[in-house]
Amino acid sequence: MTAPAVPAPPAARAVRPYQSYVYAYPHKTAYRPLPDRPALRDLWRGEAKDALSLYLHIPFCEVRCGFCNLFTRIGAPDGLTGRYLDALDRQAAAVREALGDDGPVRFAAAAFGGGTPTFLTADELTRLCDIAERRMGADLRAVPLSVEASPATATADRLAVLAERGTTRLSLGVQSFVDEEARAAVRPQRRADVEAALGRIREARIPVLNIDLIYGIDGQTPATWRSSLDAALAWAPEELYLYPLYVRPLTGLARRTAHTDREWDEQRLDLYRQGRDHLLAHGYEQVSMRMFRRPGAAPQGPDDHACQTDGMIGLGCGARSYTSALHYSFDYAVDMGEIRAIIDDYTATADFARAVHGRYVDGDEARRRHLLQSLLQAQGMPLAGYRDRFGTHPHDDFPAELGDFAARGWLEETGAPGEPAGLLRLTPDGLAHSDALGPALFSPAVRAAMAAYAPK
Repeated sequence: MTAPAVPAPPAARAVRPYQSYVYAYPHKTAYRPLPDRPALRDLWRGEAKDALSLYLHIPFCEVRCGFCNLFTRIGAPDGLTGRYLDALDRQAAAVREALGDDGPVRFAAAAFGGGTPTFLTADELTRLCDIAERRMGADLRAVPLSVEASPATATADRLAVLAERGTTRLSLGVQSFVDEEARAAVRPQRRADVEAALGRIREARIPVLNIDLIYGIDGQTPATWRSSLDAALAWAPEELYLYPLYVRPLTGLARRTAHTDREWDEQRLDLYRQGRDHLLAHGYEQVSMRMFRRPGAAPQGPDDHACQTDGMIGLGCGARSYTSALHYSFDYAVDMGEIRAIIDDYTATADFARAVHGRYVDGDEARRRHLLQSLLQAQGMPLAGYRDRFGTHPHDDFPAELGDFAARGWLEETGAPGEPAGLLRLTPDGLAHSDALGPALFSPAVRAAMAAYAPK
């Protein structure tokens, strides 16, 4: 049964489909220095710690892609990666001590991200795994372990280390198999090198290969987009991510292009639908707007966006940690000079026992986070799970937002209203507009904090 439509105000009818990729809420631009600098031991006391997620962040890349606004720097002067791993080891020791022994501490999933974790040498990757296992107590061979890589750094020796230490998923940032498009995105690479990297990954026998592709690149056409999709499908990847191109402040493309018009929105929306339909026709299942999975592929822990509950340990100066009451990290920047300064401060830090930068999360924010991250999954949000966690119904908590989504044809409710087995689920058009729907659920306080953030 479809939820009753609530007409949206005429002024709200027109909406741009590409506003923000909501991969975490609240976003780090809403974080601020924590004046009380709470002790980690106090933050984690009483928290459930028997199914934590562990994330280790490596903020180094061999090149900065033109679209990238992630926390990473180009290259590393002699000894910097070693000093960074030294700091990561100190942080891990402090965090594990803060988790205490008042209950079981177990990790249900692990990931190495960045940046490019495979920027590290094979020996350094071995040390990274040792930090996760020996310092934090994670059993990497017993839980899903996802690692990000680039074609240039997916070398046989690095892949051998990752495979031996239990990596179950390798995500390769390809973006385009068309050399001219890669150059237009300021991602210098040759298709021959990409194909060679994919061959090495398959030879390493890591169970799940994910390939990232981008649509909306200057010069890209439906025909060239189709050729990239087909080139990726030739490797039968277990997962594919289709990302719309964004041009963000302080990135390479922001200094060269100015995409703000609706024509570009329509182009990206058309390419998204083409890519979606092509993958569905090849038997892939849509997990979210971006994520598609081959049937039979092993699940790799929480899906894209699906971290509704708290319990995340992030190590490294670009990583987030989540308790039920506080999300915390280190300072955030996009400008290369600012990033270098933050990394230098991190490597010089001796005491990691306190949270220094973050945002407290109250009950309303927890509801918003649960709702938006659940709705952004193609399978939808079980109403019973929301009610069990919060004791309320989402239509009562967010009547205006959900009414607007339904009026736009983005949202449907299966089962009778209020029925425990019911689902709130996005329609195909709703999934296509995920990057507009997610930001619409941001609280006024988070919006204000993000608006007040001065990019650096």
